[in-house]
Amino acid sequence: MNFEVLLADRLAPAFEAVAGAPVDPAVRVSQHADLQSGAALAMARQLGRAPRAIAAEVAAKADLDGLASITLSGPGFLNLTIADDVITAALDGLDDRLGVPPVSTPDRVVIDYSGPNAAKEMHVGHLRSTIIGDALARIFAFAGHDVIRVNHLGDWGTQFGMLIEHLADLGGVGGSYTLGDLTDFYRQARVKFDNDDDFRARSRLRVVTLQSGEPESRALWQRLITQSHRAFLDVYGRLGVTLAAGDFVGESFYQDQLGSVVDELTASGLLVESEGALCAFPPGFTGRDGDPLPLIVRKSDGGFGYAATDLAALRHRTRVLGANRLLYVVGAPQQTHFRMVYAVARAAGWLPDGVTAEHVGFGSVLGPDGKMLRTRTGETIKLTDLLDEASARASSAAIGIGAIKYADLAGDRRSDYVFDWDRMLSSTGDTGPYLQYAYARIRSLFAKATLSPGPIMLTAPAERDLALKVLAFEPALQAAIDAREPHRLAVYLHGLAVAFSAFYEQCPILRAEPPLQASRLALADRTSRTLASGLTLLGIALPKAM
Repeated sequence: MNFEVLLADRLAPAFEAVAGAPVDPAVRVSQHADLQSGAALAMARQLGRAPRAIAAEVAAKADLDGLASITLSGPGFLNLTIADDVITAALDGLDDRLGVPPVSTPDRVVIDYSGPNAAKEMHVGHLRSTIIGDALARIFAFAGHDVIRVNHLGDWGTQFGMLIEHLADLGGVGGSYTLGDLTDFYRQARVKFDNDDDFRARSRLRVVTLQSGEPESRALWQRLITQSHRAFLDVYGRLGVTLAAGDFVGESFYQDQLGSVVDELTASGLLVESEGALCAFPPGFTGRDGDPLPLIVRKSDGGFGYAATDLAALRHRTRVLGANRLLYVVGAPQQTHFRMVYAVARAAGWLPDGVTAEHVGFGSVLGPDGKMLRTRTGETIKLTDLLDEASARASSAAIGIGAIKYADLAGDRRSDYVFDWDRMLSSTGDTGPYLQYAYARIRSLFAKATLSPGPIMLTAPAERDLALKVLAFEPALQAAIDAREPHRLAVYLHGLAVAFSAFYEQCPILRAEPPLQASRLALADRTSRTLASGLTLLGIALPKAM
């Protein structure tokens, strides 16, 4: 339940009466279990009065009967204490959605995330996009939005001509290869491409035959794609990620749309020839030398780059899929690229009024040395190897993988974070295992209890603190949606687990007298349901025992 909104609505008339004009009462959560408004301090300069005098007058005029009591503190803060019966009624009335109503006007949201390259094994560099994107997809869908997941695979271009030609040299369609083999073959093909003029020429010709639909080239390419999809789905299954085969949309899907992208941009006067290439120069983007920064749509050799494909994908998502909100969960270094793509798309009319596109950027995963996380030999860590190690280090795969996911989601996505096995697998502190343990501990209570949960009573401060924490699920979820920051939900869940730990230590449950035991079991039940919902929205498994 969002008490902030309820209190803001109830306080608004009092603030307006004092100010003589509409104001924002600026009710905010304090460091304590209840709430606090600092609006009087913000109004002091505007009204030319002491903030404490303003706060006192607001308190006298406020009508909070039946909801909360109000007291004055400090230089002009209003402390707001929710009535016990309001809290217990809200807890007793929690439904399966924990008091979170579906949005009244759902958006159709396309969330672009993960995006590995076909014919290559996923590595640690794909971890954050996959985990953050999936959490956002779950959260937006729970809120009631129409979510379309898109896994934008790199499955086209010169590298596939190179790899297919190498496969043809090895025996073509008849061979039997794993995705790991293909990753090695790609390295071998790259060496040949860089050092063998004949192979380089054949690879470029193979790109032409692939694009023209020549049967052998297409068969080899399709084999690469099928094997890649199978391997990616295996990783997603182990990670507990909701991406499915139907969400895979590779760059190849847009190839027959690139010509019309150029035609429409040309007709709109948005393309300029520069050194043989067709470029867009959206206003406000400049390079280090101060010159306008180009977005290369068609290269000087007539080929198309990432910008053309991204523009085609954006146009398809708004025109064909009917999305009015686009989220691209891609690393922070791509920020300028996507901002330029959005600027060009808006100028072309592909992002009309009411349709938004946003780059949801994130930092890097670092090793203990503060550099990009790699193996001891300096190679990029394969994602399957990382998951294997997580399962081996933890008591179960669910705990090990949950630890990895929570460590990623618990901090601000924009920041880098250091990958530390000891810290993330700890059963204490701000970790996934700590939250999983809190859930498992609560569920174990019900296996021992002789009573069923009953009406909730608040008889101790720890009970009240936990109750208010449970009821703060809705604003925490909304904050995660508003900022596209899953860590806001993760921070809330950790606070909830800490509040339950204090409640568990200070308020005996199974040894309490029957009415109080039933009440405390009910409060524990609401806590476990909230933890379960929140962890599920973050994509973290719920072990029954630890």
